[in-house]
Amino acid sequence: MRDIYDLGDALLIVASDRISAFDVIMDDPIPDKGKILTGISTFWFEQIGDLAPTHLLATDVQKFPAVCQPYAEILLDRSMYVTKARVIPFECVVRGYLSGSGWKEYREHGSVCGIRLPQGLVESDRLTEPIFTPATKEEVGTHDQNVPFGRMVRDLGGELAEKLRALSLAVYRRAREIAEKRGIILADTKFEFGLVGDTVILVDEVLTPDSSRFWPKDAYTPGGPQPSFDKQFLRDYLLSIKWPQSPPPPRLPAEIVAKTRSKYLEAYEKLLGHPARFA
Repeated sequence: MRDIYDLGDALLIVASDRISAFDVIMDDPIPDKGKILTGISTFWFEQIGDLAPTHLLATDVQKFPAVCQPYAEILLDRSMYVTKARVIPFECVVRGYLSGSGWKEYREHGSVCGIRLPQGLVESDRLTEPIFTPATKEEVGTHDQNVPFGRMVRDLGGELAEKLRALSLAVYRRAREIAEKRGIILADTKFEFGLVGDTVILVDEVLTPDSSRFWPKDAYTPGGPQPSFDKQFLRDYLLSIKWPQSPPPPRLPAEIVAKTRSKYLEAYEKLLGHPARFA
């Protein structure tokens, strides 16, 4: 969850420690979550910037505008100064493994977002090739809806839709290769893009545990759910207590908060290759 401040032709994005599940914001924050996600996003922007232009201008608070400097201590490690863009109203989802809503749809229809898949796949199977499965961006508190690629073509035009698909797949493939070398399977992820004039740029956070499924490579066993470094741990807890997935959220026990934080932190340290200085 992020707070966004308008600075004219740029934005200041501040990642908070709030966490959402099933599109509901929990009352209990996850300590350092905003710093962890900002660090991971910054790492990935450096890794994929040659594939797609990004909105990132700076993460060093000293390089932020003067108006930000009185709040430097608050902003440290959890904020990004970024180019303002007109956000394209689709989540650009790439799936390399069969999980989540994709697995549910496959069981019912043998396809995901209209893409036919081979028969006999099991939950968490690696797909022969990653697939692009866009989703509509809905209001907060409303679930995004998976849609066929044709819907994106209809709403955005063929040229822009094709470009978004190509960029998303290219970034995912690069990130999957890098993550696997660090012991993490990038099962799926979602990107957001925006327009600056006619130029498509990658915006928002990228390839974090909030926007991706991260699985430990050494524990991967297809045929069921996988242990994860992302918020799936929290989702599983909420399902176990039979919370109805609508406000108000339940209070989170201290051990659930601590375990969720440790999973995010482990993803950070595996990807970046060093301990977090704020841990």
